[in-house]
Amino acid sequence: MYPSRFRYEAPRSIEEAIALLQQGGGEAKLLAGGQSLVPLLKLRFASPELLIDINNLPGLDYHKVDPDGTIRIGALCRHADLERSAILASRQPTMAAAAPLVADPIVRNRGTLVGSLCHADPQGDWASVVTALGGHVVAQGPNGRRKIPVSQFVTGPFQNALAYDEIAVEAVIPAPKGTVAGGYLKLERRVGDFATAGVAVAIERSGAVVTRAGIALTGVGSATIDATEAAKALVGSPLSAETIAQAAELAAGAAQPRTDHRGSAAYKRQIVRTFVERILTRVEQSSEKAG
Repeated sequence: MYPSRFRYEAPRSIEEAIALLQQGGGEAKLLAGGQSLVPLLKLRFASPELLIDINNLPGLDYHKVDPDGTIRIGALCRHADLERSAILASRQPTMAAAAPLVADPIVRNRGTLVGSLCHADPQGDWASVVTALGGHVVAQGPNGRRKIPVSQFVTGPFQNALAYDEIAVEAVIPAPKGTVAGGYLKLERRVGDFATAGVAVAIERSGAVVTRAGIALTGVGSATIDATEAAKALVGSPLSAETIAQAAELAAGAAQPRTDHRGSAAYKRQIVRTFVERILTRVEQSSEKAG
């Protein structure tokens, strides 16, 4: 099947792109990596009147760290750039663990983290990771820029909080206030398949005590799930078998899976439980070795 007819524009500035979105009046789509949008166009699940290609916009293909430790990822930073990132490898273990698990190498060469957040697929990896890390999206529109926490940015399956004339220009991971640890695990039937279930865990510690925790779930609900109660169970004490088991149980309880061809709801809850335990146990064991 071929896409419906559309008008194509390739602006050279963010301001020009925003003006085009305003002209589109809600009937325009942005193209960055295109790894989600192009299949939707071909199947006519999306039929925009105007397609705005933002790949010519300057200065959005970065990922960098501020002096205070804040990590910023521009709208045109590809998954593959993050997969190879020395910044993530040295500073952000949860993101470093997730980057090579996003889809397949072909998708990672073109797709973008910010685009993945905007697509808001319940089975998208980055929304869970950025949620666990307490990150936010920077949106730019005709009235300037605003920050939207990812927990509020993804409003439902394939729905986000952007106005029709706004562009998500950056994702931001706040600077940690302690020693960081965590990970990301995903079960998939084969490389590039949608996740049967995935778990992102991010913690910060002062000494052995957990001072902040984030746990978010992929593919076990109609949107990314922020397992806040599971995360709270870790804060205020060192990791132990008891706190790990409690967090894992609460995360499994927060999951809202459906039985389908990938497995039963009970099976998917067990995956969540196992993945939380596995990530946190690895963190605990690595701390013991370091000590």
